[in-house]
Amino acid sequence: MSGNGKDMRTPLGRVAGLGSAHSGTGHFWWQRLTAVANVPLTIAFVVILVSLFGRNQAAAQQILGTPVVAIIMLLFIASITYHMRLGMQVVIEDYVHGEIIRPLLIMANTFFTIAVGLAAGYGILKLSFGV
Repeated sequence: MSGNGKDMRTPLGRVAGLGSAHSGTGHFWWQRLTAVANVPLTIAFVVILVSLFGRNQAAAQQILGTPVVAIIMLLFIASITYHMRLGMQVVIEDYVHGEIIRPLLIMANTFFTIAVGLAAGYGILKLSFGV
């Protein structure tokens, strides 16, 4: 216990520095990790997108359907949507003060990012497998 006798945490709890939600540090690191991952993935996405300019639909489908390009695009979609979810969650937690609306908005944020990710992933997989 601390010197004033009011701190009921264990020494490990005091050293770990976890807040009341016990997830702030993990959230922070996931946001930074996805930000770093987004740099090369965004560069690759832009290169792929630029390579599609001036091509017809069949050529674009052929390029997007190659396994390496499909994997890069799927990684880009996964990383960018997860990063988007984390960032919007922070904005909601910081600026929405209603006790009822905040969890609803966080759930809507999660459902929206899942829907966007699944729709984009479905499009890439459909092109990749030629279905």
